[in-house]
Amino acid sequence: MGAVIMHAAVSADGFIADENDQVGPLFDYYGNGDVEIIEGGQITVSQASAAYLRPIFADTGAMVIGRRLFDLTNGWEGTPPAGDHVVVVSHRPRPADWQPSGVQSVHPRERQASYDFISDVTQAVTKAKELAGERTVAVTAGDIGGQALALGLVDEVAMDVVPVVFGSGKRYFGPVGGQQLLEDADTVIQGDRVLHLRYRVRR
Repeated sequence: MGAVIMHAAVSADGFIADENDQVGPLFDYYGNGDVEIIEGGQITVSQASAAYLRPIFADTGAMVIGRRLFDLTNGWEGTPPAGDHVVVVSHRPRPADWQPSGVQSVHPRERQASYDFISDVTQAVTKAKELAGERTVAVTAGDIGGQALALGLVDEVAMDVVPVVFGSGKRYFGPVGGQQLLEDADTVIQGDRVLHLRYRVRR
């Protein structure tokens, strides 16, 4: 099976959003270049960022996200930014009236992604790995990513560090407790207003 990668844009002081779930300038680099990450997609970045992000997006088979992100994005209208499957960690079932339209997609595709709702983080990652096969599982940062890391389910940590200080907000690693050792960064790429870092988790 493919690797499980925890990935998100993050402020210099470790936040993925403010207290009101607003990302502020964290996503500004999605649009400050002229190179598409996905052919026909809406996200354009610098050449350096595109060279780094393209294989990540292309190799993602499934995503694991929390219910809060699902609600905030309305499940990306059925077409997530990467992958063909989404596993939502939630104690609440899939909304009975959810009708994704696909019209707001940043990822051009012929069909919508599958969505599974699972209450347990370990079971959610296991399901995502089954769905992704040999491709990568992307776990969103924050509470769910922090739990997955603490449980030993994450293979790599990818951080797109943006030069802004939030001071407070939603932490990249969520409320994870205890020390977690990472290997030295094996990827360090300077984009336009973003620094891409990637670490393997030490076992």
